[in-house]
Amino acid sequence: MTKQETNQYGSAALAFLGDAVYEKLVREMIVTRANMPAAKLHNEAVKYVCCEYQSEAVERIFDRLSDEEQAVYKRGRNSDGISPPKHSSAQDYRRATGLECLFGYLELTGDTARIREIFDMICGG
Repeated sequence: MTKQETNQYGSAALAFLGDAVYEKLVREMIVTRANMPAAKLHNEAVKYVCCEYQSEAVERIFDRLSDEEQAVYKRGRNSDGISPPKHSSAQDYRRATGLECLFGYLELTGDTARIREIFDMICGG
């Protein structure tokens, strides 16, 4: 899909897809690091997919994103209708949504190499 076509999707749709892309990468990373029972795998994954971790990750990588990637991230972060869960701050949840929006955007544009590069910056892969 072209960047122009991808830009026609709303930030919520991009974040919806990006959440799945990011979580799949987290699960893959955890499984390949250690063979353990599913409950332990789940508990380990939660550490990486929670909005607090994703928010901190954004702070570490933001300056390493292109201008275009920063714009996509900000579009997701600033989107309307974001309601954080009770255990999270609105700021952390918005940042996490922006990151997921970026992953969704990159997935739709087919830029899997950049997805992996950003994920590796986040999780040290």
